Amino acid sequence: MPPPDPAPACRDVAAALAAHGLSVRGGFAPLGEDVVPEAAPGVPARALVLVGNTGGAMWRNFAPHIDGAPHPLDRWTRAVVGPIAEALGARAVFPFEAPPLPFQRWAKRAEGLSSSPLGLLVHPVYGLWHAYRAALLFPVEIADLPTVPAEPSPCESCRERPCLSACPVGAFGEGGYDVPACASRLRAPGGHRCRSSGCLARDACPVGREHRYPPEQVAFHMSAFRRALGA
Repeated sequence: MPPPDPAPACRDVAAALAAHGLSVRGGFAPLGEDVVPEAAPGVPARALVLVGNTGGAMWRNFAPHIDGAPHPLDRWTRAVVGPIAEALGARAVFPFEAPPLPFQRWAKRAEGLSSSPLGLLVHPVYGLWHAYRAALLFPVEIADLPTVPAEPSPCESCRERPCLSACPVGAFGEGGYDVPACASRLRAPGGHRCRSSGCLARDACPVGREHRYPPEQVAFHMSAFRRALGA
C-alpha cells in the first residue's frame, strides 16, 4: 500500500498563487463557530487558507483576460484557483458563490483585521487596497499556517478620519453606508470624479497609499460596483 501523500505546506500554496499575482492571506484550523464547509463530502476541513490580492500584482495577470463577457474576475479566479486547489488536494470556495460564505469573518480570524469606518476591512500595511478571492479547504492539518499577532486597528490612531469627510454626499457615517445617496451621486453629472477615480472615501484613507490599485484596476472595480448598484 503506497504511503499517504504528505500534507501540503503554506509555502507551496503561496508559490502556486504568486505565479498569478495572488497570495496567501492567512489561515487557521477551523472550529465549529467558523462555519467552514466540508473539504469533501463527509470530510471536515482541518485547515483553511485564504487566497487574495494585495496592491496591483493581481491586475497585471488578470487584465489580459478581460473579454467583455460578464463577471471576468470571478471566472478568471475560478480558472486559476481551481486547478491549484485540485493539485494540492483541497477544495476551493469563493465569495461570489451562493449561498454566501463568511469571508470577512474568516479574514478577521486569519489576519486579525478589523472593519474600517467604511465597512471594508483595513489592513495595517495595505490599508483598503486588498481583497479576498477564494479559500482553500484542506482535509489535513497544515503545520506552517501563518500566525498573525494581534495588532490594533490603524483606524484607532487616525484622528482626522478623512475617509468620513471625503465623500461628497456623506454616504458614510454613524448610521452606516447610505446606498441610495451613493448611487444617486454616481448617476449625477457631478459624480464624474467618483466614476472615473473610484470611491473618494476609500481613496482618502492614509494607510497603505503606496499599495493603491493602478488606475485601470480602480476603474474596473468601479464599473462593476456601478452595475451592481444600477448606477
